[in-house]
Amino acid sequence: MPFAFLGLQPDLVQSALEQGYTQPTAIQNAAIPAILQGGDVLATAQTGSGKTAAFCLPLLQQWLARPRGMLRQPQALILLPTRELAAQVGEILRDLAQALPRKLKVAVVYGGVSINPQMMALRGGADIVVATPGRLLDLLDHNALRLSAVKTLVLDEADRLLDLGFADELGSVLDRLPPTRQNLLFSATFPPAVRALAEKLLNQPQRIDIEQTAATAPDILQRAIEVDADKRTLLLRHLLAANHWDRVLVFVASRQAADRVADKLHRNGVPAAALHGDCSQSQRGQVLADLKSGRLRVLVATDVAARGIDIARLPLVVNYDLPRSPVDYTHRIGRTGRAGARGEAISFVSADCAAHFKLIEKRQQLRLARERIEGFEPTEAAAPAASLTDPDGNGGIKGKRKSKKDKLREAAARQQAGGD
Repeated sequence: MPFAFLGLQPDLVQSALEQGYTQPTAIQNAAIPAILQGGDVLATAQTGSGKTAAFCLPLLQQWLARPRGMLRQPQALILLPTRELAAQVGEILRDLAQALPRKLKVAVVYGGVSINPQMMALRGGADIVVATPGRLLDLLDHNALRLSAVKTLVLDEADRLLDLGFADELGSVLDRLPPTRQNLLFSATFPPAVRALAEKLLNQPQRIDIEQTAATAPDILQRAIEVDADKRTLLLRHLLAANHWDRVLVFVASRQAADRVADKLHRNGVPAAALHGDCSQSQRGQVLADLKSGRLRVLVATDVAARGIDIARLPLVVNYDLPRSPVDYTHRIGRTGRAGARGEAISFVSADCAAHFKLIEKRQQLRLARERIEGFEPTEAAAPAASLTDPDGNGGIKGKRKSKKDKLREAAARQQAGGD
């Protein structure tokens, strides 16, 4: 169904076409008419399915319906988990509004930068505010912003908001909003925490669940390469040279690993940089700009820094370190294969994490053949996986190594046995 049949005004339909939105995705087909009806919506769809335009277009239509001459007060508030995602949503809103008959003012606010320019930008009001929760609360405390006119609240990437520990801040924001409003909750996954938030926040929502099918699934070739842990950087350099990839996003487990891997690549002639929580906002912006422009070939990032990053036509994601959970695996590989493009995701599987990767495969309902690259064949044997469990069905893996409590219990038992 083309955009013209979803209830959007002709100006918006034309604006969407000019921005490359020629045919609605499944989530856009379902969500746009539901949002325009004015009720609450709970929508789940995989990463890269077009969720942002699914709520941005109806928000713009609601803004166009507002009478001219009114004071500029935010009619819509969009909350997101990361700075990068906030910036991207703000950019999409501005792009979609370029050809509209009225000028839209979008305020994009997030932490990690000085609050003063954001306070200055809010003078005279704003039509739509795109924010991370912490910085939004700071601005409210400085009386730089009022939410009394908000008619629509959007929680985008709700699962990520809760994963990153924004629950308390989110509650504080909700307390400052008008009790009567439209609530839109978008999430790539629907874990128990999101379900609890939905039950608390939404009023008889229309539920939209776009299941991943062969037709809607992103076109991502997934590979698993066995390699010893200490040979991963050498293997990465070999693959970069052999395949001539122009842009690669490499995921690691820690900030230290991001700096170390990026430095090794850079010292060996590969333009690379790290992206993690210690990077300033200006550093983040420069690194992403360098990657998109081609000045940078490899971005080595942690999960926290990379959530919400949207890099157009990114050909490859590499799991240098495996993600902690199967859900994070989905979000990682979802950085490629977006907007109908073909992508590739490679996971390095060393002996100490082989059982963990098997669990990821089980949760993802996939089975990948283990590859070996000539010259990088592993020499270490994988540990037996019989004792591995996944207690929460979503988190990290408990391995063979005894916990501190287990050791204390055994010591107490031995002491008691000796006393007897």
